[in-house]
Amino acid sequence: MPITTDMLVDDVMQRWPATIRVFLDLRMRCVGCPVACFHTVDDAAREHGVDREALLRALRDATRHSGAPPSAHSRAS
Repeated sequence: MPITTDMLVDDVMQRWPATIRVFLDLRMRCVGCPVACFHTVDDAAREHGVDREALLRALRDATRHSGAPPSAHSRAS
């Protein structure tokens, strides 16, 4: 399943740990933020003034190039 703008930021980072680097590189302080479990990717882009489509593309690229399977957490759900 590809990352979509309606997914929660925390779910994205847990399912695809390689995406954490994307948030950090874009200076989005979503990692460890208590709001990450409520904000969607779209919310986070808007809140941080980041182009939504560019963020989505970067997140999807990170999942393709990470070489790692989704975390065990995602397989349990």
